[in-house]
Amino acid sequence: MIGVMAYSDELISLVYLSTAVVRFSAQDLVELLTKCRDNNSKLGITGMLLFKDGNFLQVLEGERGKVLALYKRIGKDSRHRRVTALSQGPITQRDFPDWSMGFHDLGADNTLRAPGFSPFLDTSLRAADFSGDPGRAKKLLLLFKEEKLLAKGTGAG
Repeated sequence: MIGVMAYSDELISLVYLSTAVVRFSAQDLVELLTKCRDNNSKLGITGMLLFKDGNFLQVLEGERGKVLALYKRIGKDSRHRRVTALSQGPITQRDFPDWSMGFHDLGADNTLRAPGFSPFLDTSLRAADFSGDPGRAKKLLLLFKEEKLLAKGTGAG
């Protein structure tokens, strides 16, 4: 059991929302993901990023100090506004261990036509969508992890 003092190498999960200040094209998203995956890999951070209508929902997993430093950097990034942490806490194991940054664009047309599409997936990714149940954000992220595993047959992202 971890005492009151948190250790910097303790694994944590942090889920946050943010809104893009500028419009992200498909190419902008690819460039962002390429950079994020490279940086996260170097830091030992894993996670998943969902995007829809200019809003991001992301989970970051890794050593406490590294995750919090990255979150702080994201909060200062001029491309984001309304960076809002939904949940943060210690974890015993990663939910996205093989993903330097999994990604899914919820606004893509193929998402809305996917077999088994659920209204649960039709969220705007704004803080108000999760204010009553912050755990819902993590469920949404995990749902896309499972969908990608089934579609690709692999967890690498």
